[in-house]
Amino acid sequence: MRKALVVGIDYYENINRLYGCVNDAYAVKNVLERHFDGSPNFGVNALVCSDVSSRIERRQLKDLVLELFKDDADIALFYFSGHGYIESTGGYLITSECTDGDDGFSMDELLVIANSSKAKNKVVVLDCCHSGIAGNPAVTQEKSFLNEGVTILTASAKDQYSIESGGAGVFTTLFVDALNGSAANLVGDITPGSVYAHIDQSLGPWEQRPIFKTNVKRFISLREVNPPIALKELRQITRLFIDPTNILHLDPSYEPTSDNPDINNIETFALLQKYNRINLVKPIDEEHMYYAAMNSTGCKLTVLGSHYWNLVHKDLI
Repeated sequence: MRKALVVGIDYYENINRLYGCVNDAYAVKNVLERHFDGSPNFGVNALVCSDVSSRIERRQLKDLVLELFKDDADIALFYFSGHGYIESTGGYLITSECTDGDDGFSMDELLVIANSSKAKNKVVVLDCCHSGIAGNPAVTQEKSFLNEGVTILTASAKDQYSIESGGAGVFTTLFVDALNGSAANLVGDITPGSVYAHIDQSLGPWEQRPIFKTNVKRFISLREVNPPIALKELRQITRLFIDPTNILHLDPSYEPTSDNPDINNIETFALLQKYNRINLVKPIDEEHMYYAAMNSTGCKLTVLGSHYWNLVHKDLI
């Protein structure tokens, strides 16, 4: 069972309204509900507030968070987009009725709920100002306190703002892009770690900095997309290379346009070119695989190729 609570608040009674949070929430809901092939993924409870008639108050948000984390789901994911606030007593998620920042939903309280959850994996994603303080209770000052199975991904550091652009949060736009496949590995899995890596690489050193905190033994997959190479083709990597350091020698018979092509070598070369396109293999002393064959050099595994060779060798994929 995979559950997600997705919240976006644009409307605020006493402070400046926002304009991209509802859009963000719907974008996250849409990408989480199904895998790339259309099969069901998360059961999503989406709550959005765009005007007074749909206002979201602190008590309602807390109750929904308690409901999300109360059972032993495989994954319980909480996403929030709205105003955030920080002071000496900690960080707060601001709901529609708030007048002072500390009357919002405490991030410390959110952490207590997630830490005590029976869910196997607890994922908290916050797109709000000062969200980087989440996971660092006020009483522990700068020390993070996450129980096993808890992961926190935030849009910005505790002293930074979360930026909107074009009617959407910069962080959430990258988060959704990651889940749509930009953060997928070669078997099509998208993990919290790969999502963070994608967002981190996409934001410059002078922009808001995403924060990632986790205490897990292994990453779970948040979504599955079509892999860039078929699994049966990926598994042939240990057949072509007897060990990760092996050099596979090539000659013109591997290239179909050469004077003396060999049908078996051509099939092997087609697979090697696929490996090259996804950075598993690189030619030796040549810029392109074509010249490695025509000039009879060869190819070898990249660092990434060695990693996947080991995974296949150990029957892990």
